[in-house]
Amino acid sequence: MDLHHKETTSGEILPVVIIGNGPSGICLSYLLSGYTPYLSAEGCHPNPLLHSKLSERPHLSLLEQDLEYLCEGLEGRSSNPVAVLFDSLLLPDSDFGLDHTSPLEWRYEPERAVPHLVLGKGPPGGAWHAMEGSMLTLSLANWMELPGLKLKDWMRDKRRNVRNDRATPAEIASYYEHYVSKMNLEQNFACGTTVTAVTRESGQQDGSPPCWRVSGLQRRDGEILGDGCSVTEEVPFSLLAHNVVLATGTHDVPARLGVDGESLPFVCHSFWELEAAIARGELDQSSDPVLVVGAGLTAADAVLTAHHLNTSVCHAFRRSVTDPGLIFNQLPKLLYPEYHKVHQMMTQQQHQSDSSDRTQNLQPAPSSSSSSPSSYPGYLSFPCHRVAAFRPDQKCVLESDSGEQTVVRVSKALVLIGAHPNLSFLRDNGRSLGINRDEPISCRRNPIDVDPFTNMVLAADGPGMYAMGPLVGENFVRFLKGGALAIAGDLWKRRSGGEDAVTPDSRVDRRTDARVLDS
Repeated sequence: MDLHHKETTSGEILPVVIIGNGPSGICLSYLLSGYTPYLSAEGCHPNPLLHSKLSERPHLSLLEQDLEYLCEGLEGRSSNPVAVLFDSLLLPDSDFGLDHTSPLEWRYEPERAVPHLVLGKGPPGGAWHAMEGSMLTLSLANWMELPGLKLKDWMRDKRRNVRNDRATPAEIASYYEHYVSKMNLEQNFACGTTVTAVTRESGQQDGSPPCWRVSGLQRRDGEILGDGCSVTEEVPFSLLAHNVVLATGTHDVPARLGVDGESLPFVCHSFWELEAAIARGELDQSSDPVLVVGAGLTAADAVLTAHHLNTSVCHAFRRSVTDPGLIFNQLPKLLYPEYHKVHQMMTQQQHQSDSSDRTQNLQPAPSSSSSSPSSYPGYLSFPCHRVAAFRPDQKCVLESDSGEQTVVRVSKALVLIGAHPNLSFLRDNGRSLGINRDEPISCRRNPIDVDPFTNMVLAADGPGMYAMGPLVGENFVRFLKGGALAIAGDLWKRRSGGEDAVTPDSRVDRRTDARVLDS
C-alpha cells in the first residue's frame, strides 16, 4: 500500500494504526478484520468455572464479554490476565501436554470490521524473517500459530515430519506471511515503512476529537535502470489515527555491556554476525576461542553453532548454573535436548578461576563436582563472571564475583544479553511509558505500563494508545494473542458505546466518544 498516495488523496482520520507487523500486529489485524470468537454450541472447556462463565451469555462474542470477570481465578505462565484467558481458550490445558479441542468457533462478521493499517519495516512476520533458519523454536509448533490456521496442518504441506513438534524460524516466518495472504489481510498491511514520529494532535476546529499523527518513511521502487535494477527511494508519509497500537517487539536494539572496548571490531552483538563470520571462513577449529557472553537461548545457540564448527568456546555469564531463574533450569529435558546439552556443558565445565593469560590453548577446566575428564573438549565456562574490558589486541578481561580476573584471547566476542525495543519515534524513546519511568523500556525488566484488561497505555499523552506483545512483557507468541483480544475488545466496546460493559476506574478513564471509531 502506497501511504503517500493514501495521504494525499484522503484526509480521513484512520480508526487504528498498528506499528509493527509481527505476530502481534497480524493477530490484531485478524480480529479487527471481522473475525470474531464465540463459544461454540458444542464447546466445552475443561475448566468448569470458566465454562460456566462463558455459558452465561453464549450469544455474545468474546469481544463483548467482561474480560475481567472471565479472567478471575485463572492461572498460567503469563502475568497478563487476558493472555492467560485467551491462551486457555485457544489451547486448553496445553501446559499439561493435553490436546483439548478449543471451545471457540470463529465467525467472519464483516460488519464488525474496524478500518486499520499495519506498518512494518519488512514483510509480514516481523523479526522472524531475520532469524536463523535451521534452529528450532523454543515453543511448540501449535503455540506459535494464529487463530484460524493450524500451523501443524500448514507444516505438513511443506514437509512430511514435524520434528519434536517444533518448527524452524524460517518456517514460522513463512507461515505468518502466508497467514496474512490466506486471511485476506493484505490490504491492511503497508510494508517497507519506518515510523519516525508519533505525536498527539489537538482537536480540530470542526469539533473532531484529538488524534495521533504517525509520520515516517516508506520504501518504494522507482525507475528501472539500464541494468534492469530499480532505484529504491524513501517517500515520507504522515497519517492521522484515533488509535495507535505499539507492537514493535524488542529485537531492534541489542543490549550492551557498557565496558571499555565494546566497540572494537571483534566484538559483536548479534547471533547473525557469528553466522556471517562463519560464512566468510573466518572461524574454524584452528581459530582462537569465540567468547560468548550471556546465559539466554540466543547465547546457547551461539555456543552450539561454534561447538559444532569445532571452534573453541569460552562462555561467560553472570548467574550460577543452579540459579532457578536460568532459563535452562525451566525447560523440559526431553523437549529441548539441544538446550539441555548446553546446560550440561555449563554445569560440567565450571571454571576454576585464576589470573593467568589463557591465550594459547584452551584447556577445559574439570567439573567442580567431579574429577572426571571433560565430556565437551574445547568448551570452557565462566559462571558468575562479568566482562571487565575488551582490549585492542583481541584479549578480554573477565572478572569473577570475588574480583579475580582472567584474561582470554579470542577471535570473536559475542555479547548476547538481550535487546531493547526501538521506540525512537516516541519522546525520550518511550521511557515515560514504562512501569519504572527512570529506566529504558525492556521486555523483562521494565515493560510498558498498560491497563491489564484493555492494554491501553496508562501514561500516554492521551487516550487511544495501546501496547502489546514483548513491549508489555510477552515474549511468547502463545501469550501475545491475549493482547490482541484485549485491544480489539476495548475498541469494539468503545465503538458500540457500551458504557455498561466498559466502566471507568482508577487505572484509566475508559469513557471515550464512540465517534473515534466511526471513520
